[in-house]
Amino acid sequence: MICFLAKRLIENYDQVQDPGVRQRYGIISGAMGIAFNIFLFIIKLMAGIISGSISILGDAFNNLSDAASSIVTLIGFKLSGQEADAEHPFGHGRLEYIAGLIVSLLIILTGVELFQQSLNRILNPGEVDFNYYIAVILIISILIKLIMFQSNLSASKLIGSATLKSVAVDSISDVVTTSIVFISALINFFFKFNIDGFAGVLVAVLIIKSGWDAAKDTINPLLGEPPSKEFLRDVSETVNSYDGVLGVHDITIHNYGPTRIFMSLHVEVPSDRDLISVHDMIDSIENELHQKYHCIAVIHMDPVVEGDAETDELKKKISQALSQLDPKLSFHDFRITHCEGDKKTLKFDVVVPYDYALSDTFIIDYLKRYSLIKGVMDCEITIDKEKREGI
Repeated sequence: MICFLAKRLIENYDQVQDPGVRQRYGIISGAMGIAFNIFLFIIKLMAGIISGSISILGDAFNNLSDAASSIVTLIGFKLSGQEADAEHPFGHGRLEYIAGLIVSLLIILTGVELFQQSLNRILNPGEVDFNYYIAVILIISILIKLIMFQSNLSASKLIGSATLKSVAVDSISDVVTTSIVFISALINFFFKFNIDGFAGVLVAVLIIKSGWDAAKDTINPLLGEPPSKEFLRDVSETVNSYDGVLGVHDITIHNYGPTRIFMSLHVEVPSDRDLISVHDMIDSIENELHQKYHCIAVIHMDPVVEGDAETDELKKKISQALSQLDPKLSFHDFRITHCEGDKKTLKFDVVVPYDYALSDTFIIDYLKRYSLIKGVMDCEITIDKEKREGI
């Protein structure tokens, strides 16, 4: 529904990297959430009062908290769309993540409150009056929440929003919780077995879990997380497509909101190539990365010596040594520097995954044994920590 409304209400709705367009998607989601959740709160509150069911009342106030969450979502998107200023030179994009975190905390608090009320109902059971009209209300609620789930999930994938994903997760959680309430009411109606309090506890646990899961989705980008494997591969292919690029590594992403991304990377180029032409090529790569990924890219140039017998011999030895240690490990920035007199220093970086079984010291000492050959007096090895799939 959000995408359907966006096509009719948002100009250039398909330009989702535009902060203004993203903001309008968030506003539509927030407005829809406020309207639907207030409606559900009113009809469930009446159903809960009439039936005397603690689980239905808890579900009603869960919808009220969802309405408050939608207000937070709307405000968050509105504020995050503000332009950068003197006090916030990187913009306000992370306010969207903060809004998502607030939504998650409200969900958790609702679950905790319902848990307490449900325990009290177990200790002090009351009569539950279930009828056809209440059944219709619960079924309508489930259908509305399914629509909200599908709408927010589609929109979150389209614009890459952790906040809308949190709303989608909460919506599908509400589908499950309302279904549990409905089933418990049916059991009580047909079998005269009152499990209302127990259903309320189960609903509360599911609400708390959905809030926790949503919180993780917003905390991770706030703390910083690695780019996806597919993104790294795509960036590498883009950079390596340029004539004169020998390799790319150390791709780092700094995220100041979904539309404010800074990228830094190292590009290997032949050491004997004209500096001006290399600079022009680097500028072209930065411009293409900006156009393709809507990011500000900064490239560090690594000159690579080609055709030097001594360098090639050492590189072969290190490659063999790494293969014997672990074929999945790799290295880059391989070079020999000349210091005073005839003193030489071999320098290179080794890419090692986080939580690797072998220590950095062991890897460095192991590789140094292979590098101490004629004329090389010292060896400087830097360990690059990186998340790698399959290691």
